[in-house]
Amino acid sequence: MSRDERFYDKVGKVNGWDFGDLNVFSEGVEWDFVQEVKSRCNQADVLLDLGTGGGENLLKLSPSLLLAIGIDLSNEMIQTAKTNLKNSSVSNIRFFQMPAEALQFPDGLFDVVTSRHAPFSSKEVFRVLKAGGLFMTQQVSEFDKLNIKKAFGRGQSLEEKDGTLKERFIHELREAGFSNVQAFEYDATEYYERPEDLLFLLKHTPIVPDFGRDQNDFNTLNDFIKTNTTDKGIRTNSKRFLIIAKK
Repeated sequence: MSRDERFYDKVGKVNGWDFGDLNVFSEGVEWDFVQEVKSRCNQADVLLDLGTGGGENLLKLSPSLLLAIGIDLSNEMIQTAKTNLKNSSVSNIRFFQMPAEALQFPDGLFDVVTSRHAPFSSKEVFRVLKAGGLFMTQQVSEFDKLNIKKAFGRGQSLEEKDGTLKERFIHELREAGFSNVQAFEYDATEYYERPEDLLFLLKHTPIVPDFGRDQNDFNTLNDFIKTNTTDKGIRTNSKRFLIIAKK
């Protein structure tokens, strides 16, 4: 298990990735991933969600589908997803622990495959999709939370050129055999209402690696909050890209 995999499994065990209580809002978001997926599905479709986490997105999508399957590498996240499913009235979702790089499904099973902020294998996605099927993924751009990462002098993908990951995925999808690959992106302004909201984000995501490893991190955070506090909240950015590929 890689360092990132251990991180996400630990987070899943601690809090189930529950960001529902965060007080944050954004300006300039150009799409909602769940709505983008829903608009392209019909009730005869079978959908696979990679890196499904607690399954919240699948629960929202379930009325638009015949069957939805969610997988995640983290056993703790799958247990959370199963609990969320049990507490709902939804009956057309199944969850399994499974790596996205080695999908245990037959060729051409799915009409749609999705991946939101999760890794995927272009070859495996292509294999399990039906002819004419869609793959949709939303990912975090390198310049996401840029002012935070610059303030700390370290951060996820800080040293990489913005757009590198998007171009790599486009290339890999075309190499895998996808005939039509489209990409979109936005860079929204994001406001966190309280210092506690920003602290939760940094403690429960890998934006700043090993956040809190020494007291200087908290001093840096305090300075960042003073510098970036506005009438709307503590300002940073949310940069995302969306890729839609057709087999």
